[in-house]
Amino acid sequence: MDLLDTLVDKGLRREPPTRDEALAVLGTRDDDLLEVVAAAGEVRRHWFGRRVKLNYLVNLKSGLCPEDCSYCSQRLGSKADVLTYTWLKPDEAAAAAEAGVAGGAKRVCLVASGRGPTGRDVERVADTIAAIKKQNEDVEICACLGLLSDGQAARLREAGAHAYNHNLNTAEAVYADICTTHDFTDRVASVQKSKAEGLSACSGLIAGMGESDSDLVDVVFALRELDVDSVPVNFLIPFKGTPMAEDWALTPQRCLRILAMVRFVCPDVEVRLAGGREIHLRTLQPLALHVVNSIFLGDYLTSEGQAGKADLDMIADAGFEVEQTDTTTLPEHRSGEHARADLVAMRHRGAGTDLPPNA
Repeated sequence: MDLLDTLVDKGLRREPPTRDEALAVLGTRDDDLLEVVAAAGEVRRHWFGRRVKLNYLVNLKSGLCPEDCSYCSQRLGSKADVLTYTWLKPDEAAAAAEAGVAGGAKRVCLVASGRGPTGRDVERVADTIAAIKKQNEDVEICACLGLLSDGQAARLREAGAHAYNHNLNTAEAVYADICTTHDFTDRVASVQKSKAEGLSACSGLIAGMGESDSDLVDVVFALRELDVDSVPVNFLIPFKGTPMAEDWALTPQRCLRILAMVRFVCPDVEVRLAGGREIHLRTLQPLALHVVNSIFLGDYLTSEGQAGKADLDMIADAGFEVEQTDTTTLPEHRSGEHARADLVAMRHRGAGTDLPPNA
């Protein structure tokens, strides 16, 4: 297909497709699915080889969220049968994280329900990061605590966090259809705050919430515009007791086309196969590994995932390998390995201050 040849050529040059080309990927026929996956796989292998990064979720505080996100089992008014508990103690969270690291996880994602953290909450997470790092010094820590206030991203980075996750979830034009207690711009602002303080930005989407192809393309291009490092692609888990409990529109083929479109728009970014993969991709999960280069290992925040051993077997059987801690995930031009932020000291002496200049 001429379309796929064009997309591969652009992906190898880090050039984004046009919106029409991205839409065309979503509109391809099931008969062409393997060609679409193969083309996306060529781009994936160019930037990430056959490595698969494993990530592990630790739900620090579960349930009773004041926000009304329609897709979420922890939302305001949810009747979903979720675990409800307040903050885990640092040693409890560290023990949970240890299980994921032992299973091969390179990154631990610390998540807490709520609109956003208080200063005290950030200090709790800082203590938790210290406890995890004491046991596993090299593990990456990603925090996901909701909407950030000024200074909180800097404190998390100081505490040892590597990344911050805050998903855009869907296109700005339809965001009010899934949430009314905050808006799309609030989410964008938190991503920008995390980036400004030197945290690696992790932000993705949820597919299957009634959005159009155009909406999907819009949110992925918005993520590209934000220049995030990681894009988790979630597929709606229709929890009983939530407004979207009956939304089962996704097919395995549709999911693969969405993943391929994300890869073509974000060719050199960590594309992560996230929540809902087991129930929507089902037996086609191994095909997705040819498009994504990252997955969550084990369980999710409030739902169970595929057994960790099954994930590892799937990766090996598909001819891929688990990414090790001594390997940099992102390509060199994105990783910042040669950009030593710690060597940059902001000037607070000389002109404009009461302190003598450095001369």
